[in-house]
Amino acid sequence: MKALREAPIAVPWLGILRADWPLVPLRYLVRFLSGGTPDKGNADFWSGGAIPWVSPKDMKVDRINDSEDHITVAALDGSSTQLVPVGSVLVVVRGMILAHTLPVAVTTGPVTINQDIKALVCGQRILPEFLHAVLAGQAEWLLSQADSSAHGTKKLETEVLQRFEVPCPPLELQRRIVATMRAQAIGLDEVVAAKQRVLDLLAEKRKAIIATAVTRGLDLKVKLRNSGVPWLGEIPAHWELWKVGHVAKVGNGSTPERDKVAYWSEGSFPWLNSSVVNQEEVTSSDQFVTDAALRECHLPRLRPGTVLVAITGQGKTRGQAVVLSIEATINQHMAFVAPDPALVDAWFVRWSFYRAYEYLRSISDDAGGTKGALTCEDVAGLRIPVPPPDEQRTIVEHIARETAQLDAVRAATERTIALLKERRSALIAAAVTGQLDVGAAA
Repeated sequence: MKALREAPIAVPWLGILRADWPLVPLRYLVRFLSGGTPDKGNADFWSGGAIPWVSPKDMKVDRINDSEDHITVAALDGSSTQLVPVGSVLVVVRGMILAHTLPVAVTTGPVTINQDIKALVCGQRILPEFLHAVLAGQAEWLLSQADSSAHGTKKLETEVLQRFEVPCPPLELQRRIVATMRAQAIGLDEVVAAKQRVLDLLAEKRKAIIATAVTRGLDLKVKLRNSGVPWLGEIPAHWELWKVGHVAKVGNGSTPERDKVAYWSEGSFPWLNSSVVNQEEVTSSDQFVTDAALRECHLPRLRPGTVLVAITGQGKTRGQAVVLSIEATINQHMAFVAPDPALVDAWFVRWSFYRAYEYLRSISDDAGGTKGALTCEDVAGLRIPVPPPDEQRTIVEHIARETAQLDAVRAATERTIALLKERRSALIAAAVTGQLDVGAAA
């Protein structure tokens, strides 16, 4: 291996670097392309489209040639988005995901991108796969340079990327490094993939346990009857069927005016947004409002044991439910379901919403699900099974016991995956700084 040098003080993220490798600002190695969103209200831009339109939700792979959403040729001509050449490097530069992850991918087919992504079209001095490795290997440092907007959204400014200094060995050496990285990383990737399959199986088993318990109960020999509810199917004959609004109070909240100091400064009452539905249980808040906000904005004071349901949002959020275990209030993107404890157990209600998730998504989708929303009327009108109170509690205890065992296995598997990914990141960091042995010719 050639001699190493300490990286210049201006690029502390590099640490140790091959002495004969130049450092080149990214602006001199690539051409930057921006994206855009064609008018969502123009059906000619979207209906029947076949051109991949990549947004951050698609950036979960290292190589990308397709997306969840597609646009038409008319959208290319009538909007700010443009085709990105094959072999470009895509980087997410805006969004909450930048609080913890820097999604990077190499295009293996022609795509378009939205405004939250930059495309780096590589010049003659750098290979896309090598640049991908550099950016992925130094993601932590790049994320530290992302700024937060007033609403908490992260943004990685183009100028930060343009100034980012990239190790730039000869192209032939870049090829050798990429090939060696792939060979050494493939074993780690295979193990990660196997562990991920374990997580998928655990998730399926967890879903099956909950679905069976809240629709059939725990007695395998119980007499069943048709519920008349398509998503529910058959239920025990002695169970009742109620609309949520008949066994619970349903409503939603609001967002106090952000610029009004009296609503937020030194506030002490927890205020929640819809991100909390991604938790198992709400036990804390990072935002608080004042008594004035509660009073003047007509915010509901919700007690522990209230079920919260996300009624708007893209991704997986809309339709998810969670149990509140603290006193709090909520924004307008959630509905609250405050059960009558004499009739229904809060956790049983929560698991019923879990079972009804796909149905709730289906009745709230429009325009491909990008702007879908539920209403409080939808939530209140949902029909759920209502076993006798003692049976509800037994079912809830069964679900808690069985899912706890699965969750322990899941947590251990996730820790293993995290360690494997750390090893992969260390491999990449060593490769792009010249510390990986790629053979005598290098």
